[in-house]
Amino acid sequence: MTRLKPLPILLLAFVAFYLLPLGLHGLWTPDETRYAQISQEMLLSGNWVTPHFMGIRYFEKPAGGYWLIALGQAVFGQNLFGVRIASALTTGLSVLLAYLIARRMWNDPRKSFACALLYLSFGLVAGQAGYSNLDPQFTLWVNLSLVALWFALDTTTTRHRLIAWAVLGLACAMGFMTKGFLAWALPVLIAVPYMLWQRRLGELLLYGPLAVGVAALVCLPWVMAIHLQEPDFWRFFFWNEHIRRFSADNAQHVRPWWFFLPILVVSCLPWAALLPNTLQQAWKQKRQPSIGFLTLWLLLPLGFFSLSNGKLPTYIMPCLLPLALLMGHTLVDLLNRGKARALCLNGVINAVIGLAAMVGLIYLQVARPLYGHSHAEMFSLSLAFIVLLVWVLAHLLQAVRPLTLWAMPALGIGVLVILLPASMPAQVTDNEMPDQFVLEHLDELQQTQALLSNTLDNASALAWRLKRPDVTLYNTEGELQYGLQYAGSVHRKVELDQVQAWLDEARRHGPVGVLLQVASTSEMREAGQLPLGGKRYAKGHLELILYPQVP
Repeated sequence: MTRLKPLPILLLAFVAFYLLPLGLHGLWTPDETRYAQISQEMLLSGNWVTPHFMGIRYFEKPAGGYWLIALGQAVFGQNLFGVRIASALTTGLSVLLAYLIARRMWNDPRKSFACALLYLSFGLVAGQAGYSNLDPQFTLWVNLSLVALWFALDTTTTRHRLIAWAVLGLACAMGFMTKGFLAWALPVLIAVPYMLWQRRLGELLLYGPLAVGVAALVCLPWVMAIHLQEPDFWRFFFWNEHIRRFSADNAQHVRPWWFFLPILVVSCLPWAALLPNTLQQAWKQKRQPSIGFLTLWLLLPLGFFSLSNGKLPTYIMPCLLPLALLMGHTLVDLLNRGKARALCLNGVINAVIGLAAMVGLIYLQVARPLYGHSHAEMFSLSLAFIVLLVWVLAHLLQAVRPLTLWAMPALGIGVLVILLPASMPAQVTDNEMPDQFVLEHLDELQQTQALLSNTLDNASALAWRLKRPDVTLYNTEGELQYGLQYAGSVHRKVELDQVQAWLDEARRHGPVGVLLQVASTSEMREAGQLPLGGKRYAKGHLELILYPQVP
């Protein structure tokens, strides 16, 4: 590996593992359909200040993250690739940051390459790179802020120090406009204890205001614009999305305090077996400035996130870059000393995981078939076995020749990222990718004058594919509960006892399309309230009804 040029290899892996799969499968619910629709609506309406979800005010996130997704759709088209390109590019830039900061810390080409490759092939990182949401973007801005902080502290010239602090401020501003105040809290959480430890607090007080000034200057135009356009935005966003989510007992996604510990292990698969060596070496070398900085970067956000009541696995993505740096540093030291045990163990554990998954898939297919007997289903099943076979072989190669083929797990995760969505059984893809069902009947749906859906996921898939945000919500509101309280949006929701009257009125103006999810008892009741007739299509738990116009 040392004889190969690292950046071309990383670029090739980025293109193969991140870019190529972007348009190969439909949008996953709930995140991808939501973010695709919100950003598309910015393009269609020209309102780049206030996020709207299907024409209804949506104050859960600032506008900055939607800007990049909208830009992807503007440049590459309102298609699957355009929706996801922002996640892929921002993750690729985080990989580049891993390479640059590793080179700055250790000036060892092998370590720079290993750190970047490990980060690129962490399971959570690689998975999110092809998934349209805001976490890869926010992670990039947090990573950039802390990489800039290290460059500011490590440089010897005033000019470079000023540039680094200014970049830190820019990154904090973009992170704030992507997901909120956390983008400011994380750099402070790490910078203050590190500067105190290094007895450089005066430097923080001297140059910190520059970063704050740049951040304020970048944020201020949008901050003022959203306040003037929607005066209630900051009240809702601050209290609901920060205070309540962090501390309220009824916060979304409530999890126990230890939730992120196993998630951290799973997130760094297929390299998780290197964790004990990594943590042990970090403890031994904790007095080195670079190791101390990375350890604070890893542990303090992890502890902060663990204090929050609301937790999702992707929240710890800002912790993964320092982990990749510490792990790459440890891995190369093991290689240099000819210590192969940890790498052998890593290969064996992952190979066993792959073999167990193979056996489990065979058992389920025999006992409770996941895949049907059609050619398409059998092809998907074959792809699943190819994914598992490559995974097993890649890790067996690492176990057999750990000192030369140590990087083989990256191939295993790359094939998994490329092929896994296409290898899903129809009972998953049919229900979790409603935009594909909409695409199959796009021509007929384009003739409708009104649209109705009983879930936000399906409604946003309809709105995005048809480029029409005016989908009426049938007995559902979810995260649009706040936006539906506005006078101009009340009519966008129809209750069970109102739906027949709404349909009668809508059909007088033209054909009506209804996309239902019919899986639970309550959803079956919703379907039962609709009149008979119309042209009907079904796929999995989804049902599409096309009612003709009536005089």
